[in-house]
Amino acid sequence: MSFARYIARGELARALDDMARGRVTYAPRREGDAVVFRPRAEGEEPLLARATVPPKGVIFPQSERLFAFIREKDPNDPGHTTVRLDSTVDIEPALIFGGRPCDARGFHIFDRVYLNGPHRDPYYAARREATVVVTPACTKAGSTCFCHWTGCGPADTTGSDILLTPVGTGADSGFVAVALTERGCAVLEQANLPEADTARSDAAQAVHAATRAALDAQSPAPDLSATPARLLERFPDTGFWRDMSDKCLSCGACTYLCPTCYCFNITDENDGGDGMRGRRLRSWDNCMSSLFTREASGHNPRMGKALRLRNRVGHKFSYYPQLHEGVVSCNGCGRCITGCPVSVDIREMVVRATEANEETPNA
Repeated sequence: MSFARYIARGELARALDDMARGRVTYAPRREGDAVVFRPRAEGEEPLLARATVPPKGVIFPQSERLFAFIREKDPNDPGHTTVRLDSTVDIEPALIFGGRPCDARGFHIFDRVYLNGPHRDPYYAARREATVVVTPACTKAGSTCFCHWTGCGPADTTGSDILLTPVGTGADSGFVAVALTERGCAVLEQANLPEADTARSDAAQAVHAATRAALDAQSPAPDLSATPARLLERFPDTGFWRDMSDKCLSCGACTYLCPTCYCFNITDENDGGDGMRGRRLRSWDNCMSSLFTREASGHNPRMGKALRLRNRVGHKFSYYPQLHEGVVSCNGCGRCITGCPVSVDIREMVVRATEANEETPNA
């Protein structure tokens, strides 16, 4: 199924125009100090900088309407009201360009929950199936990158439809584009590009050589095979989690910047003052919020931020892997570290929690 094409650097904008024919393209754009994903205009030169945020909002919007509800009174019985639902969802075919392999792998984490779980989410499924993911491989590693800890890597193909690997230098530079799925093949064929033959670069060798430097720049990964069990052992050690959370502000930035966080809240909002029309919204929520686990009774089992941080780390490195064949719900993108206003480092917590307990856990 997979095949490779070559894109000269000066042809990248034109190639994206062709690949995205009939689709809305979302690509990185600089806005102030941040790089965010926005709809790309035809012919616009794509920004290749690593985005401040992941592109998960294209497929899992920060806030989306699930359905509208209309209350209608029976003219013959004014005390009787019926409710009619409008669940029409307008999904536009889309193409995401410029996320990194750790971002694309995030969709794989979502897929296991929203597509392959006991209940298939129709809203996520519709956007996922209508979206092509084109991912540039990484040739440089940031100081907070730790993708190799989690089974990911600079050229990981998980979750992508097309992987672009930068090759060459100067005027001879370009990209080897490898289609990874049937959807990726169809889109890449639209671009009318030359084959990535050995005269330009062998695709497999190009991927290895161009991304090896990014992998080598990262410190050796620790052995996390015992982490799921050790985190469960650490569960009652509230002293440990208080130490880890001392400087945490519970702002939730880590969750909103994370390509694998998928928690949400549901709210109903009225449209107009008569209360007869409204809509149900799904919006991102985060487990670091003090209101996240508050029950209708008013009781909150996780009032302390230490308990909330314990849940966040435990979910990614213990609970999710136990439910999903050992897959870690973290891709090592490092955004939670760079985006944290007080530099809480999830790597430190995972390593320290994995170490053998030196003291008896505190109840």
